[in-house]
Amino acid sequence: MKNKPGKTATAATLPPLIVIGAILILLPIFVFVILQNINRQESFGSRLLLEKGAALIRSFEAGTRAGMMGRGWGNRRLQELLSETAQQPDIAYLLLVDGQGRAIAHSDAERIGSIHQPAIDAEAVANTRAPLWRFVTTAEGEKIFEVFKSFRPSSSMGRMQRHRMRPDPDLETGERRPGQRKQFFEQFGFTPPEREFTEPYVPTIILGFRMQTLEAARADDRNRSIITGLILFLVSAFGIILLFLFYNYRNTRSSLSRIQAFSDSLLDNMPIGLVAVDSSGLITSINGFAISLLHLEQEPLFGIHAGSILPAALWEQLQNHISGTGDVVKEIDCRLESDRIVPLEIEISRFKDEAFGSVGYILLFKDLSQVKALQKEIVRSQRLASIGRLAAGVAHEIRNPLSSIKGFATYFKERYPDVAQDQKIARIMIEEVERLNRVVGQLLELARPVVINPVPSDLNLLISDSLKLIEQSAAERKVIISHPETPLGIFTLDNDKIRQVLLNLYLNALDAMPDGGTLEIRLDLKPEPGWLNISVMDSGVGIAPENLTKIYDPYYTTKQSGTGLGLAVVHNIVEAHGGKMMVDSQPGNGSVFTISLPEPNGELHHEP
Repeated sequence: MKNKPGKTATAATLPPLIVIGAILILLPIFVFVILQNINRQESFGSRLLLEKGAALIRSFEAGTRAGMMGRGWGNRRLQELLSETAQQPDIAYLLLVDGQGRAIAHSDAERIGSIHQPAIDAEAVANTRAPLWRFVTTAEGEKIFEVFKSFRPSSSMGRMQRHRMRPDPDLETGERRPGQRKQFFEQFGFTPPEREFTEPYVPTIILGFRMQTLEAARADDRNRSIITGLILFLVSAFGIILLFLFYNYRNTRSSLSRIQAFSDSLLDNMPIGLVAVDSSGLITSINGFAISLLHLEQEPLFGIHAGSILPAALWEQLQNHISGTGDVVKEIDCRLESDRIVPLEIEISRFKDEAFGSVGYILLFKDLSQVKALQKEIVRSQRLASIGRLAAGVAHEIRNPLSSIKGFATYFKERYPDVAQDQKIARIMIEEVERLNRVVGQLLELARPVVINPVPSDLNLLISDSLKLIEQSAAERKVIISHPETPLGIFTLDNDKIRQVLLNLYLNALDAMPDGGTLEIRLDLKPEPGWLNISVMDSGVGIAPENLTKIYDPYYTTKQSGTGLGLAVVHNIVEAHGGKMMVDSQPGNGSVFTISLPEPNGELHHEP
């Protein structure tokens, strides 16, 4: 459609199932990721405390090792070092336990000698030098993170441990070497609670961290992970929804483009003119049929005032509708700029917008020229049918008296051969009776349905035989005849009926050339597949434009001696073949009558 107004954007809608589906898919994934992140943060906190505890234990061991090198090292000094180390706010306690879990040194001096609970797996501690860790809950309900390992302030502890693991020859007697116990006390600088030893031992150092700081950090990390995960979830869900919206928008836009292209093609190709104007009378849309019918220029017409390009009759009707109410449906005769009057059926309606009310008007119009022509043809056919029925009845009533008149005229002509006046009168009577008889015959032929008998016919023979009937008349009038000499082939038609058609056309052509001229016959076997065109062309006086629509009417003639039935009979014969007749004539430039006949079986036969 030409000069289309701007399109209104259509908002893309998102089905609820898409949103629900995106949430159901993303939610488990992000819950899993958040939990994994929380576990990783908790594991990282545990590792951090473990490393801190290991560092403090190594520091305590280093302090112990340094103290053992000086004088006056003893239980009091070890206890003081242990208490000082445990002064950090996040350390709950620091203690040394023996193999039975009894505290041999404790940051809380009152708990020295008590059994530390829960018990530690001494064998697991003895088999590794790396610090171990666990979560415990005190009797007061406080959660503690413990780091523990074998207490080895000097390298000799390792040797003593290895010594403990291999048999000693003195053990076979059940006695211990006295220097071994002394070495143990000198090594550690304190007196164990139990004086009775059967073997040396390596104590375990236990460091307990309070969990408030760790729990607060974990809670903060957990909240941060949840918030981060929620933000990522919302961003991802929004991204997926945005992706679906974009996809939906593209599909909607593509659908709108296809619909627009279809509607444009439909409006441009429909045989109805369409002109849309806004409330100010400016053109907002016009289709190709309207441009062609109104003979408008093929240029951008959008925004031009309709009154400047529409014919006066159309613009007047549009103005009347704009100032009035209701839709308009009527027929008018519209005069175009070429002074041609075209019958139109118009329909004017107002189109509205729910938000803005009336926004413009649509003018639809349809060319009724063919409809009017068909209506005239129907009226003519009905009139011909009535005339035919009347002629059939009259012909039967006239023929018998005509036969009697002709018989009497012949009798008087033969009876008085010597009276010239009587001979002349008798001859005139006989000629007029014969003429009336021909008219009656044509009337009967016009009244009766034409029955054709199509057979394969030689076109060259058909043309030559039909022309022989007028050769003498053409020579008398100095008319030159031209017809195709090349072989034309075989075509299926009623030979006699078409010869009658051609004879009528020849005679009309000769009558149109009283002072001589040219009569030309042309044949076209391929105007359309399976059709034959026979054209009879003359260089005569031609036919006036106002008479072209009447030439097939019975008894219409411009000749003094004509009956006006010849072309009516020709028209009936051509229609009985399923063909059509066309005429092109200009006054003073001759006429061309073209008979278009279909091949009944759709095939043409050509001679070799």
